[in-house]
Amino acid sequence: MYNLHLATIGIIVVNILVTLRGFNDQTFFDRYKFNIAAIQAGQKERMFTSGFLHVDISHLFFNMFTLFFFADVVITWFGAFKFLVIYFVSLFAGSLLAMFFHKNEPYYSAVGASGAVTGILYAAILLQPDMQLGILFIPIPLPAYVLGIAYLLYSIYGMKSRLGNIGHTAHFGGAIGGYAMTLIFLPGLLVTETLMVLLLAIPIIILFVLEKMGKI
Repeated sequence: MYNLHLATIGIIVVNILVTLRGFNDQTFFDRYKFNIAAIQAGQKERMFTSGFLHVDISHLFFNMFTLFFFADVVITWFGAFKFLVIYFVSLFAGSLLAMFFHKNEPYYSAVGASGAVTGILYAAILLQPDMQLGILFIPIPLPAYVLGIAYLLYSIYGMKSRLGNIGHTAHFGGAIGGYAMTLIFLPGLLVTETLMVLLLAIPIIILFVLEKMGKI
């Protein structure tokens, strides 16, 4: 049986309880979801509370399933406290990036733990870049860093084309949060995993170059 850490269990339980409350109480859901106009009006707590709401069971399951697989990598390296710091910093970073890119869209709304979970995923990849990950429709495992880079490049495409009802911006912001906090907690990676640090930075650099050029 998979030995889940108490910190991981706690996050999963809170996500489930808050999400179920949101399913059954539309007023609660609307009050705590991420919404540009409401946050600009002073309801800053939405930048965190929105990360515990989900639109449906599949949305919740996918996020918690991903967390289930990668949380232990981060906890093994850093311990529970730093894992939680990375989780919440990534959640906040996802909301910050969404605010930055959608600040002129007062009706823009979003929910989900995707930013925080993507931060944990990116931290795990940076800590163990030799991990092999499987993905649907691809018969052989691929190096984790390849999938991580590809995922962020896809997120840039999704942001640019407004692809689907998905918070690509929050995913990307979460990845930046996880990347930055991992290097802050373990700066030695800049020496021991220099190439990997540079490779994982490529999508982040591309994003901000495109934004500077007005292409996104």
